[in-house]
Amino acid sequence: MLKLTPRAEVSRFWTFASPVLALLVTVIIGVILFAALGKDPVRGLQVFFWEPIKSSYALGELMVKATPLLIIALGLAVCFRSNVWNIGAEGQFVMGAVFAGGVALLADKDTGRWIVLAVMLAGVVGGMVWAGITALLRDRFNANEILVSLMLVYVADMVLSYMVFGPWKDPQGYNFPQSKTFEAVTKIPKIMDGSRMTIGLLLGLAGVGLLWVFLFRTRAGFAQLVGGLAPAAARYAGFSSRRALWTALLVSGGAAGLAGALEVAGPIGQLTPYVPAGYGFAAIIVAFVGRLHPVGIVFSAVLMSMFYIGGELAQSRLGLPKSLTGVFQGLLLFSLLACDTLIAYKVSFYKAFRPAAQ
Repeated sequence: MLKLTPRAEVSRFWTFASPVLALLVTVIIGVILFAALGKDPVRGLQVFFWEPIKSSYALGELMVKATPLLIIALGLAVCFRSNVWNIGAEGQFVMGAVFAGGVALLADKDTGRWIVLAVMLAGVVGGMVWAGITALLRDRFNANEILVSLMLVYVADMVLSYMVFGPWKDPQGYNFPQSKTFEAVTKIPKIMDGSRMTIGLLLGLAGVGLLWVFLFRTRAGFAQLVGGLAPAAARYAGFSSRRALWTALLVSGGAAGLAGALEVAGPIGQLTPYVPAGYGFAAIIVAFVGRLHPVGIVFSAVLMSMFYIGGELAQSRLGLPKSLTGVFQGLLLFSLLACDTLIAYKVSFYKAFRPAAQ
């Protein structure tokens, strides 16, 4: 029989090395998976880990995918460190896109570039409103934030579908369910010509610094951390659990909404039913692989964007289903959970007691 026994002391080295080991395990399982599917494992790994970085254009596309993952995961890190389980960042991402798209559709050829700031702020507001519903229900009625935030994802998808199939449907769009293409003046500025990278990447990197300062150098950040690690101690110290709840969800929702605004006013350029791309769910893995630390999240966001691009390339070049992206994401998460379990617990073998025969 097997038994998990808590370790007397958790290894600090393996606490940070665990994601690397989890990635290695994921790669090994991926090699076995490619071989089982009759594909060249070397070619499969090349598609996932070399093709996305082999040229400047490929790196630019990698950053396009990494930007929303980075921004959303930074917000989720605040929630998870505060022991608030926001699983609905995907819905907050979608509502940020809807709010931002509504502002972008108001622009015309005479509108000034100030509209870009209004579009991004609308996205932040949209995400905060959607996360605020979860915070309100948890605060007033003690509703489970996991279930509430998750169910609101599907409501957000329905809101988006209603708008693009109804009031915001492009009359010149040949009956396709999409809004008209946003005016050029509303588009998020690009970092360089010839690339789809926008200033969203710079905002994400700035968010890394701001989150580090907030979590580790401010009293409010300390209150969030204490509230997550030891709620009773937080109450004894006079920290408000209600404030921690609202702060965590509003910050997380605002970050997801900003990512949605940057996506629709950036690479997409209009509202469509395909705005939900799973970034909000993938960002949960990004946050945990990055150890809920702002710097670690940067590296895990890049890794997860490799899986997105690798899945698309595997579909077009190897004839594999695009769902392989989700397979690799799941493998990475479960490998990390397994590694973390072995860090905190040791496996013991013992003989099961059997009563003597009478």
